[in-house]
Amino acid sequence: MQSSSGSTSTNTITRHVPVLLQEVLEVLNIQEDDVVLDATLGGGGHAKAFTQHLGKSGHLIGFDVDSGALARARGQLSDVKPQVTLIHDNFRSVSAKLSEYGIQGIDKALFDLGWSSDQLEVSGRGFSFEREELLQMTLSDSVTEETLTALEIINTWQEESIADILYGWGGERFSRRIARAIVAARKESPIETTSQLVEIVTRAVPAAQRRGKRNPATKTFQALRIAVNDELGALKDTLQALPHIIHDRAVVAFLTFHSLEDKVVKETFRTWAKEGIGSMVTKKPISPSALEVRQNPRSRSAKLRAFTFTHYAKDN
Repeated sequence: MQSSSGSTSTNTITRHVPVLLQEVLEVLNIQEDDVVLDATLGGGGHAKAFTQHLGKSGHLIGFDVDSGALARARGQLSDVKPQVTLIHDNFRSVSAKLSEYGIQGIDKALFDLGWSSDQLEVSGRGFSFEREELLQMTLSDSVTEETLTALEIINTWQEESIADILYGWGGERFSRRIARAIVAARKESPIETTSQLVEIVTRAVPAAQRRGKRNPATKTFQALRIAVNDELGALKDTLQALPHIIHDRAVVAFLTFHSLEDKVVKETFRTWAKEGIGSMVTKKPISPSALEVRQNPRSRSAKLRAFTFTHYAKDN
């Protein structure tokens, strides 16, 4: 979940501001006995609001690949009425995990594809260009030699591949200049930290780009994060599984923060509608108000889309 944060400690539950909270609640229309999935718990902001609409017969299921996020959410949800099941896994495993936990299906679901302040700012994994950290950028708790990291991409991948990532997943129009600068810099010494990468990107882009409000390395960091965590792959796997794990009249909502993610969601919803298994709740995406953007600048690129299933597809 994208949010603002009032703390810099990884052991502290921070003050989260869930994006488009009222709009999410409106499209989901949670009932007391619903089985509700929060596929990306983050700090638990959306999940906490969901539990306020659930009764004792309701059930909240929360996923997160980040154990720190699970710990923070557990604190947020310690005194709620409904049953709560927290699962330490990527939401792309939702079908297998629901089966493992004996959960027959879901009534409502939110997939918030943004990242919390805790993950971006205080994880110590190199997500933020505002701190001196090792270029890891993976949410996995167990990093082995097989784990893909930003460090590996930056220091070993070919220039063309780096440029393709920066352009395709970050929308970086100076991707080739940046990739060329990265390859030149790593010949002198390994690029290991966030500050090293920021300096390289800043020098590579035209001078006019260095004077804007946004850090010139923003899109580079975004692209590397998406690549390392296979975010688009996880999204596509999940969308393929969703029609088979829902109850009748289930509603699923997606909060995206990147045009590629929004395109995948939009096209999948259109396909489902053509197949006759449901309809789009939102013909156009819902965006945050100007007031919300002022209060929480990270919400500015958010888009909310929702879909209602009218056909039970589990046995298809």
